[in-house]
Amino acid sequence: MDVYISVDMEGISGIATVDQIARGGHGYPRAQQLMTAEANAAIEGAFDAGADSVAVNDSHGTMDNFLQEGLDERARLITGSPKAQCMAHGIGGDHGVALFVGYHAAGGCPGVLAHSFSSFFAWLKLGDRIVSEAEINALLAAEHGVPVGLVTGDDQICALAQRRFPGVVTATVKRAEGYTAADSLHPRRAQALVRAEAAEAVKNAGALRPVEIPERLVLTAGFQIPTAAESAADVPGAVRVDETTVTCEVSDPSSLIGLIRVWYSTAALAARSRLPMIDVR
Repeated sequence: MDVYISVDMEGISGIATVDQIARGGHGYPRAQQLMTAEANAAIEGAFDAGADSVAVNDSHGTMDNFLQEGLDERARLITGSPKAQCMAHGIGGDHGVALFVGYHAAGGCPGVLAHSFSSFFAWLKLGDRIVSEAEINALLAAEHGVPVGLVTGDDQICALAQRRFPGVVTATVKRAEGYTAADSLHPRRAQALVRAEAAEAVKNAGALRPVEIPERLVLTAGFQIPTAAESAADVPGAVRVDETTVTCEVSDPSSLIGLIRVWYSTAALAARSRLPMIDVR
């Protein structure tokens, strides 16, 4: 069986602060080590359960966070950005199961470093419900016929996964104590847990089914600033609901990911336009 692993950083054990997840932050180099070690635990678990191959997608920020020489050499690494399928790039019908490692809760919900794809979004909704990155990526996996077998992260995202993904196993490596505070397992214990649950997910992959794709995919974004919403509303088919809210219907999960990528890119440009002019003379 070919196994696909998407690895984010905010849900890794021992990580709780912005300083740890932002390139240039004092805690970032150590967070890279923790992320690489927890990814290795999932890779090892997949191979323990008989995986034929493992593809790992770096899914955090600029998507080039892994200490590559420290990654299990049996795995292939998808690194760098931008990627057409973003956090689920490279997933396909040849994969028997998807594992989501280091994931976090949605923007607008409780959880360690909770957000949805970008801090430029206050929240994202699919239909009338706030939606997480895990749920969006699960839809893209489902488009290729791939079920989600494992979600790891804090207690908030693991509880959500149990509700949304039938048959999923979870590894709760920390408990949210605030937006930038966590009660975390020791990294070695977290890695042992992730390895065991990854093996369980791969063993049970044949009994899993992909999540159901809704008949209508209507995405609504709450932006942090009005100029971002103004720019996002220029996307064909998008409607600006109010000063900071834009909605748009798409035809399939791939288009959904594409819309999110376009919207957070326009939001980033809008944010830069608000920066004060700097006299460099």
